[in-house]
Amino acid sequence: MEILGYTSCRQLSQMLITILVFHGSEFILAASIHGKSNVTCRDLLISKYYLLALMCSLLEYFLELFLFPGLKEFWWISNLGFAMVVIGEIIRKLAILTASQAFTHTIRIHRDEQHKLVTCGIYRFLRHPGYSGFLIWSVGTQVMLCNPISTVAFAVIVWKFFADRIPYEEHFLRRFFGSQYVEYARHVPSGVPFIR
Repeated sequence: MEILGYTSCRQLSQMLITILVFHGSEFILAASIHGKSNVTCRDLLISKYYLLALMCSLLEYFLELFLFPGLKEFWWISNLGFAMVVIGEIIRKLAILTASQAFTHTIRIHRDEQHKLVTCGIYRFLRHPGYSGFLIWSVGTQVMLCNPISTVAFAVIVWKFFADRIPYEEHFLRRFFGSQYVEYARHVPSGVPFIR
């Protein structure tokens, strides 16, 4: 098998397109909803830890491609990963579009006058569809690359991030919306496995 043959070119180009679409659309939506002057590069959601994770996943990809090239030939797994990427992207973008002004990339610790509890659209089914979509998307990128180690690592690390973030965010949501949020949370799952 060629190291940079059809399989690797297809998987790597899908990964590049996936990353560009995800981060580009995050920035464009943030700018269109909150105004270009209120959006920074932080709204691209790229941190040093994220870049490190991507580099590790690419390192795994090339090591396995060189040492175990057959591992990358499981097309049904790669296609499942691509489907996860698309589903995660759709869920997250539906969350952003539904919440509109209420959706920000940082947790609000002070309630402003126009901040309303969003319980319609995709929020009728998931309290945190943006997080759910990102979890599915990020794990899907690694399934798409047929990266077994990074698939597990991304799932655990992203889940742990949201396991810490959701209770912190919901503390403020209960403070902002009181019993309305408590009742909503009682009936609607978080959207992230094992996080009530």
